[in-house]
Amino acid sequence: MAALIWLIGGVVLIAAEILSGDFFLLMLGVSALSAAGAEAAFGNTFVSSAVFALVALGLITVARPVLKRRLHGAHIPDNIAALVGGTATVTSTVDHTGGRIKLRGEVWSARTFDATQVIEPGTTVTVVEISGATAVVWAEGG
Repeated sequence: MAALIWLIGGVVLIAAEILSGDFFLLMLGVSALSAAGAEAAFGNTFVSSAVFALVALGLITVARPVLKRRLHGAHIPDNIAALVGGTATVTSTVDHTGGRIKLRGEVWSARTFDATQVIEPGTTVTVVEISGATAVVWAEGG
């Protein structure tokens, strides 16, 4: 009878995971299914409880972070933040007052991060920040 309760609990937790999407209930559901198997095999509630606790601890501390990182990826707040750190090519001379770059196939107005830097066309630059509709860029060694 206890194995059936573990089994039902596991299925309910796994089904509830659909609503949360955080992989926590999924880990507990798999742990409950493991406990159901231990209960059916050994018939001892203490053994099945220990199996549940150990499997849950292992899944939550090891498997869950890996699964979340793999499926959810890095969080990028918006499209502008996704451009920061990217590389671009200078299309017209860029200095602290202005210029043009090609960033992800689009031409952007740009200015240098360093007021003393002047970047010639064809140079690859790194986008340091986006200020309004202007990319603030930096060229290594420039």
